[in-house]
Amino acid sequence: MRILGLDIGDKRIGVAVSDHMGWTAQGLQTVENTGKNAVHAKLKEIINEYKPEKIIIGLPLNMGGSEGQRAELVKRFGKAMESFYTGEIIYWDERLTTVSAHRAMIDGGVRRSKRKQKVDQIAAILILQSYLDFYNNQRKEG
Repeated sequence: MRILGLDIGDKRIGVAVSDHMGWTAQGLQTVENTGKNAVHAKLKEIINEYKPEKIIIGLPLNMGGSEGQRAELVKRFGKAMESFYTGEIIYWDERLTTVSAHRAMIDGGVRRSKRKQKVDQIAAILILQSYLDFYNNQRKEG
Protein backbone atom coordinates (compact mmCIF):
# COMPACT_ATOMS: atom_id res chain seq x y z
CA MET A 1 0.00 0.00 0.00
CA ARG A 2 1.48 3.34 -1.05
CA ILE A 3 0.14 6.73 -0.07
CA LEU A 4 1.21 10.07 -1.55
CA GLY A 5 1.35 13.30 0.40
CA LEU A 6 1.15 16.71 -1.27
CA ASP A 7 1.89 20.19 0.01
CA ILE A 8 0.31 22.56 -2.51
CA GLY A 9 2.06 25.91 -2.81
CA ASP A 10 1.75 28.80 -5.22
CA LYS A 11 5.20 28.21 -6.71
CA ARG A 12 5.98 24.61 -5.80
CA ILE A 13 4.25 21.38 -4.81
CA GLY A 14 6.02 19.15 -2.33
CA VAL A 15 5.54 15.42 -2.88
CA ALA A 16 6.15 12.64 -0.36
CA VAL A 17 5.42 8.92 -0.54
CA SER A 18 4.94 6.27 2.11
CA ASP A 19 6.90 3.04 2.32
CA HIS A 20 5.04 -0.12 1.21
CA MET A 21 3.92 -0.86 4.77
CA GLY A 22 2.43 2.61 5.26
CA TRP A 23 4.59 3.43 8.29
CA THR A 24 6.98 6.15 7.16
CA ALA A 25 6.95 9.08 4.77
CA GLN A 26 9.88 9.93 2.51
CA GLY A 27 10.40 13.00 0.41
CA LEU A 28 10.02 12.30 -3.26
CA GLN A 29 10.42 15.60 -5.09
CA THR A 30 9.31 19.16 -5.52
CA VAL A 31 7.24 19.96 -8.59
CA GLU A 32 7.56 23.48 -9.92
CA ASN A 33 4.13 25.04 -10.38
CA THR A 34 4.56 26.14 -13.99
CA GLY A 35 0.90 25.83 -14.88
CA LYS A 36 -2.00 23.43 -14.49
CA ASN A 37 -1.22 21.21 -17.49
CA ALA A 38 2.47 20.78 -16.61
CA VAL A 39 1.71 20.08 -12.94
CA HIS A 40 -1.02 17.58 -13.79
CA ALA A 41 1.27 15.80 -16.26
CA LYS A 42 4.00 15.49 -13.63
CA LEU A 43 1.55 14.27 -10.97
CA LYS A 44 0.14 11.71 -13.45
CA GLU A 45 3.70 10.38 -13.93
CA ILE A 46 4.19 10.07 -10.18
CA ILE A 47 0.80 8.39 -9.73
CA ASN A 48 1.52 5.93 -12.55
CA GLU A 49 4.89 5.06 -11.02
CA TYR A 50 3.81 4.66 -7.37
CA LYS A 51 0.15 3.67 -7.83
CA PRO A 52 -1.00 5.16 -4.52
CA GLU A 53 -4.09 3.88 -2.76
CA LYS A 54 -4.72 7.38 -1.38
CA ILE A 55 -3.43 10.90 -1.77
CA ILE A 56 -3.20 13.10 1.31
CA ILE A 57 -3.33 16.81 0.51
CA GLY A 58 -2.35 19.33 3.15
CA LEU A 59 -5.24 21.66 3.91
CA PRO A 60 -4.09 25.10 5.12
CA LEU A 61 -6.63 25.88 7.83
CA ASN A 62 -6.67 29.14 9.76
CA MET A 63 -5.30 28.90 13.30
CA GLY A 64 -8.87 28.70 14.64
CA GLY A 65 -9.58 25.71 12.40
CA SER A 66 -11.74 27.50 9.83
CA GLU A 67 -11.17 27.28 6.10
CA GLY A 68 -10.04 30.42 4.31
CA GLN A 69 -9.31 31.39 0.73
CA ARG A 70 -6.11 29.32 0.58
CA ALA A 71 -8.00 26.18 1.68
CA GLU A 72 -10.55 26.76 -1.09
CA LEU A 73 -7.75 26.93 -3.67
CA VAL A 74 -6.26 23.67 -2.39
CA LYS A 75 -9.66 21.95 -2.54
CA ARG A 76 -10.10 23.15 -6.13
CA PHE A 77 -6.70 21.69 -6.94
CA GLY A 78 -7.75 18.36 -5.41
CA LYS A 79 -11.05 18.41 -7.29
CA ALA A 80 -9.17 18.94 -10.56
CA MET A 81 -7.01 15.89 -9.76
CA GLU A 82 -10.15 13.75 -9.86
CA SER A 83 -9.97 14.01 -13.65
CA PHE A 84 -6.89 11.75 -13.66
CA TYR A 85 -6.84 10.06 -10.23
CA THR A 86 -9.65 7.69 -9.21
CA GLY A 87 -8.39 6.78 -5.72
CA GLU A 88 -9.28 8.43 -2.45
CA ILE A 89 -8.19 12.03 -1.83
CA ILE A 90 -8.02 13.08 1.82
CA TYR A 91 -7.49 16.63 3.02
CA TRP A 92 -5.31 16.80 6.12
CA ASP A 93 -4.77 19.70 8.51
CA GLU A 94 -1.38 21.17 7.69
CA ARG A 95 -1.27 24.06 10.15
CA LEU A 96 2.33 25.02 10.95
CA THR A 97 3.94 22.32 8.78
CA THR A 98 5.83 24.90 6.73
CA VAL A 99 7.05 26.56 9.94
CA SER A 100 8.12 23.14 11.27
CA ALA A 101 9.86 22.35 7.97
CA HIS A 102 11.83 25.61 8.10
CA ARG A 103 12.73 25.01 11.73
CA ALA A 104 13.96 21.48 11.02
CA MET A 105 16.15 22.70 8.17
CA ILE A 106 17.58 25.54 10.24
CA ASP A 107 18.33 23.09 13.05
CA GLY A 108 19.96 20.81 10.47
CA GLY A 109 22.20 23.62 9.21
CA VAL A 110 20.63 23.85 5.76
CA ARG A 111 21.55 27.09 4.00
CA ARG A 112 18.84 29.64 3.34
CA SER A 113 19.14 29.26 -0.45
CA LYS A 114 18.59 25.49 -0.20
CA ARG A 115 15.70 25.80 2.29
CA LYS A 116 13.52 27.54 -0.27
CA GLN A 117 13.92 24.60 -2.65
CA LYS A 118 13.20 21.91 -0.05
CA VAL A 119 10.57 23.42 2.28
CA ASP A 120 7.56 22.17 0.29
CA GLN A 121 8.92 18.64 0.08
CA ILE A 122 9.64 18.55 3.82
CA ALA A 123 6.17 19.97 4.54
CA ALA A 124 4.72 17.14 2.39
CA ILE A 125 6.69 14.62 4.49
CA LEU A 126 5.32 16.13 7.70
CA ILE A 127 1.73 16.12 6.36
CA LEU A 128 1.97 12.51 5.20
CA GLN A 129 3.73 11.32 8.36
CA SER A 130 1.05 12.97 10.50
CA TYR A 131 -1.63 11.12 8.55
CA LEU A 132 0.25 7.80 8.70
CA ASP A 133 0.71 8.09 12.47
CA PHE A 134 -3.01 8.80 12.93
CA TYR A 135 -4.05 6.01 10.54
CA ASN A 136 -1.75 3.42 12.14
CA ASN A 137 -2.86 4.38 15.66
CA GLN A 138 -6.50 3.97 14.58
CA ARG A 139 -5.68 0.49 13.19
CA LYS A 140 -4.06 -0.54 16.50
CA GLU A 141 -7.05 0.63 18.51
CA GLY A 142 -9.68 -0.85 16.21
